[in-house]
Amino acid sequence: MKYCIVIPTYNNGGTLQEVIERTLAVCSNVIVVNDGSTDSTLDILAEAKGIEVVSYSPNRGKGYALCRGFERARQLGFTHVVTIDSDLQHFPEDVPLLVEKASRILEKEQRGLLVVGARSLKADNMPRGNTFANRFSNFWFALQTLCRMPDTQSGFRLYNLDSLPPLGLISNRYEAELALLVLSAWRGVELTSVPVRVDYPADRVSHFRPIADFLRISVLNTFLCLLALLYGYPSMLFHCLKRKLKS
Repeated sequence: MKYCIVIPTYNNGGTLQEVIERTLAVCSNVIVVNDGSTDSTLDILAEAKGIEVVSYSPNRGKGYALCRGFERARQLGFTHVVTIDSDLQHFPEDVPLLVEKASRILEKEQRGLLVVGARSLKADNMPRGNTFANRFSNFWFALQTLCRMPDTQSGFRLYNLDSLPPLGLISNRYEAELALLVLSAWRGVELTSVPVRVDYPADRVSHFRPIADFLRISVLNTFLCLLALLYGYPSMLFHCLKRKLKS
């Protein structure tokens, strides 16, 4: 498994440098995707050493940034990508937890894999809105995939690049991470999670739009529920039978 770390960022100049430094301490292969930032991000990236930078303008959204990061990782020859946010809610020091979990599974069987860093919904400074949104998302995910995951909204993940769904199907915005999870489940990718730490600094900058983005996620969930009946459930059954025949 040859992996790199992708950090999508948009106007997180106050935390980006620390995230980069701490991430480089655990992995020397780091790609930062600057999603049209208009703050001090460009200056920080210009001074940063030992990282690969993908930069464009204007802002296109987190989903678009992730896809650009995946594409660059493929071009550089990586097989897996760990994604981590740039607002310091994740601990870069927990990256080895995701990598070790993936390595243990891949030792037994070479197959598509997606590892989610599951945050504690009972963390002391977890915003109430985040807790509700995560439980809401977990419910719909279980309905759409017949699988249960403790944290379907975590952006701290390890992806197998070869088993990603077609990136052309992925939205440019926040709901992209939900779509990646659901479509991966439908494609027979093994989904697993590992507990990770989480922190919400008082000066944390979030670009989530409570009303607009929640509506977009709700529309996506409605669409995915309908699509699950027509494609998702049959596809999961097919992949399950295929694995049993191989074994």
